[in-house]
Amino acid sequence: MKQKPVILLNIDSLMSEPLEVATQTGHAPALQFLMEKGSYIPNMVSSFPTMSVTIDSSLLTGTYADKHHVPGLNWFDDSRKEIINYGTGFRETLRLGMRRSVHNMLYRLNNEHLSSDVTTIYEDLANMGIPSASINSFVYRGNTPKRLHVPRLLSTLTRFEDGEWTTNATSILSLGLFSKLRPRGFTLQIAAGNYKYTARELRHLIRRKQLPGFTFCIFQDLDARIHFRGPMDIKGIAKIDREIQKTLNMYPSWEEALNRNVWMVMGDNGHSPTGASYRKFVIDLRKTLKKYRIGRIDRPVHKKDQIVLCVNQRMAYIYILDKNLSLSEVSEQLKNDPRIDIIARKDGDFIHVTSGMREGSLHYCPTGEYTDEYRQTWSMEGNPELLDLHVKNNNELFYGDYPDALARVYSVLHSHSGRFIVVNAKPGCDFKAQSTPFHLGGAAHGSLHKQESLVPLVIAGTTEKPLFPRMVDMKELVLRLNCQRDNSRI
Repeated sequence: MKQKPVILLNIDSLMSEPLEVATQTGHAPALQFLMEKGSYIPNMVSSFPTMSVTIDSSLLTGTYADKHHVPGLNWFDDSRKEIINYGTGFRETLRLGMRRSVHNMLYRLNNEHLSSDVTTIYEDLANMGIPSASINSFVYRGNTPKRLHVPRLLSTLTRFEDGEWTTNATSILSLGLFSKLRPRGFTLQIAAGNYKYTARELRHLIRRKQLPGFTFCIFQDLDARIHFRGPMDIKGIAKIDREIQKTLNMYPSWEEALNRNVWMVMGDNGHSPTGASYRKFVIDLRKTLKKYRIGRIDRPVHKKDQIVLCVNQRMAYIYILDKNLSLSEVSEQLKNDPRIDIIARKDGDFIHVTSGMREGSLHYCPTGEYTDEYRQTWSMEGNPELLDLHVKNNNELFYGDYPDALARVYSVLHSHSGRFIVVNAKPGCDFKAQSTPFHLGGAAHGSLHKQESLVPLVIAGTTEKPLFPRMVDMKELVLRLNCQRDNSRI
């Protein structure tokens, strides 16, 4: 029996509570149908930082950032002494250089930054002879060389000669104006379409009977709405649901859509509501660390610069360039701000965690006498309350406010080279550096907290589930479903 194609719809910033409200009040009948006919997991653990490119890299490679090496939307490449930004906000991107950011996002992310030591779902499926499709995702690395074209009006924004470049991608790739499935398709977005464009590209594949073994679609619009309107925005979910309805309506019945395909719908990150007072809720790291010389983003790093700041909304990297400046000294300075709930750094083979909110410290490293709920083992000493860890009988570890915290904090501190500290803001607060966007009275993400880390997953058309409710376990599920397809051919 031929295995069904797998369609994964990733709705950027979809969260369990507003999803449940939308379906229970009749605002999202398509999602309600999929939830009732399939499995619903409300607490899938995202990656860290909870930012799109890191999340997509974790989902597609089945690894955290220590393996796939995409540390966030904004980070510092110590080997090149340059800030890597994939587009965090107009003012910050403009100061860093629009051409450089676009080049990072469209090309270097997949061809240089995403580690060659890991493989994506697309690459593994291609090695099995199974094609795949990527629609609207900036992480698209596959085994098929693709010649992508830059529209003439946008050529000044890129570094590609003659407005074209070759990249290794999925066999079917849709990426806004750079690669379209429908010849006459048009989007106002430069590099990725809006929710209607994404759905139309997917429906094009269904209409042409060209669905591959795996199709990954991203609907991005909800994220922007939530940043300004707050986490409980139902209208955005309803708009995307109408596009899913149109897609299911292409089949004789919605039940038949499940008979022919496996449908998965999931969020990528949640949001934390942010306070309305700048003084109380915006953590300006330049002021917190004002005693040090901090590099500016609108010029190359100077030899005299001691620190570089890379903010990912509610999480930030603090890079220590001055070799005479210790990580512990800067950590102590950060502890003076009670709005910073986690301060983490490498300390030899261990991870050292302190806080501006709580007393004490925590030292830990992989492998040891403690076993967590994901069957990972750890050595640990100090105050477990810093990561809201709960130790039960027989040294069993359970997570509270920071899901899979030990693995996720470890991963970012081993995700790239350099001397740096990772900081996490308490709920309601946003980090800020030079020209960093912040979200007063709205919502933001990026942090380790469960508000941003737990997302919903709906699976319909199969009874299979991921081994654990984590983003990094999605790859194994997709490959398992497609291995069933591969075995059916034997």
